[in-house]
Amino acid sequence: MSPKPKFIFVLSSQSILPSRGTPTGWYLPELVHPYNALASVFDIIVASPEGGEAPLDPYSIEATKEDPECVAFLKEKSHIWKNTVKLQSLLGKAPEFAGIFYVGGHGPMFDLANNEISHALVHEFYESGNVVSAVCHGPAALVNVKLSDGTYLVAGQEVTGLSNAEEDIMQFTKDMPFLCDQATREWRNLREG
Repeated sequence: MSPKPKFIFVLSSQSILPSRGTPTGWYLPELVHPYNALASVFDIIVASPEGGEAPLDPYSIEATKEDPECVAFLKEKSHIWKNTVKLQSLLGKAPEFAGIFYVGGHGPMFDLANNEISHALVHEFYESGNVVSAVCHGPAALVNVKLSDGTYLVAGQEVTGLSNAEEDIMQFTKDMPFLCDQATREWRNLREG
């Protein structure tokens, strides 16, 4: 039996929402559901900018207390986010992986949107023909990535993520360094950096 292909899941290392001084991080169901769906097919490596324990947004625990998958994952698989590998250790290894996935939560807006190591990984994975994916606020990690020809990764691409209206409903608009939806729309129209 051949080994399963490998896939990287990236979690934020940002633990505090700067404007409020409250805990933040990555969002539980945005790791749990993709992880559970893909774990039988891929060997999933979980990484974060700093490595080690990636901060779980406590609000996401409360918001998913009726979600059996999230409840079980929280109880049984905390080692997955408490022992992440450092993003930098994955540079130059795109051929070993099928793709990369950025988990959402407010954290990526602060530590992944402008992270040069993360950008280099996305660049490498995309130009190697690997899957580059994200959910909710996860596309914040993609909007500033430039390709070898100087264009932005998202230029001319269809990109989905948290909408401006959703950010307004959650009352976090003023707390974000930029709006994920707005940025992806603006960057999509840019051809040169």
